[in-house]
Amino acid sequence: MDLSSGDTADLLLTALAALWGAATGALLPRAVHRFAVPPEEPWRTHCPRGHALRGWLGRTPCGRCGARGQESESESAQDAAPLPGTPDDAPSAPSSSSAPSSSSAPSNSSALLLSTVTALLCAALAVATGTRPELVVWLLAGPVGVLLAAVDFRVGRLPDPLTLPLAGGALALLGVAALVPEHAGDWPTALYGALALGAGFFVLWLVNQAGMGFGDVKLALGIGAVLGWYGWPTVLLGTFAGFLLGAVYGGALVVVRRAGRRTAIPFGPFLLAGALVGLLIGAYAA
Repeated sequence: MDLSSGDTADLLLTALAALWGAATGALLPRAVHRFAVPPEEPWRTHCPRGHALRGWLGRTPCGRCGARGQESESESAQDAAPLPGTPDDAPSAPSSSSAPSSSSAPSNSSALLLSTVTALLCAALAVATGTRPELVVWLLAGPVGVLLAAVDFRVGRLPDPLTLPLAGGALALLGVAALVPEHAGDWPTALYGALALGAGFFVLWLVNQAGMGFGDVKLALGIGAVLGWYGWPTVLLGTFAGFLLGAVYGGALVVVRRAGRRTAIPFGPFLLAGALVGLLIGAYAA
């Protein structure tokens, strides 16, 4: 089968987007590990074996863990043992928020899952958007969305250092994209979408604070900006899809008796998934 130059360019663009997603997704495990702490607790500063972590991107284990293998495990055990003359109940390791156990960290399979999901996400965005300039914005925002979903699934928390920069960065970058020829969106509508969706979720939070976290309100700002780029129908579609997916998931948990009617579930991942549905359809139809 012969491929035209346009088809070849599209395939190349999709492949590059997938590679970008795989590479950025592979850097997320450390950020998930550091951000995935219960509310009101500081971000983690140590790897699962108790070594100090530097930076936010990369594998969950630190360099010492990767370089020294099993030897580092034995040394960690020795480091954790009480010193002579130290009471048995004296703390000998950092607190749980600083040096959590290895069971609380993403495994190698989780790292592979993050990389795969991000690659598929970026490839789908490239297919729907094509060579339009806003694709750069989607490819930058996509890994952040995956990180937010992973953290929210683990601990039910949407960190401010991710949600607020996502909203501001999306609006700023879309403002730049609006100046580039061949863009297919409208920046003022993106701004209005962010304000409208943020205000709507704020009202929902005021009405039912037990059923919605304030992190969802902050996330709605970024979601509204991204969806608003393609117009109000896309905002409505993406928002409806998020609520629908969340309701289906919650209903399924009730059916299999893994949750009750009043059980709280993390809504951020479903809001992000719904936004992806709206964004893909909006980009493809633009």
